[in-house]
Amino acid sequence: MAKEKTPKTNAMRILDRLKISYEVLSYQCDEFIDGIHTADTLGIPHENCFKTLVLQGKSKGYSVFVLPIEEELNLKECAKAVNEKSVEMIHVKDINAVTGYIRGCCTALGMKKEYPTIITRVRLTAHISASVPESLEFS
Repeated sequence: MAKEKTPKTNAMRILDRLKISYEVLSYQCDEFIDGIHTADTLGIPHENCFKTLVLQGKSKGYSVFVLPIEEELNLKECAKAVNEKSVEMIHVKDINAVTGYIRGCCTALGMKKEYPTIITRVRLTAHISASVPESLEFS
């Protein structure tokens, strides 16, 4: 009997190519709620989980922000960080077209295009939402 193959996301392919180990964590998801719900479902401490948010500036350029799941963005600070007059969250309907990912499964790694990316905190081990929905644990 053939071994069932795990579907790979762009992020997983990049990590494989760079020979960075990771663990795939999956769960049944009928409707994405938020990163806190996902972390609780998977039993992962909130401080080890991050969300990826995509913003569009006044110039129409996109930028990506990675932050802890319990934190909120300050749009004025975000605009300053990417040298924009102002920024706003992209609409849910535009997430796939801009990033190649779906809502709740967006990650800064492996998007359709490279965008300026701001990571608010760095951890040696992190669980980052990555498509299908799954999470990656970097070692």
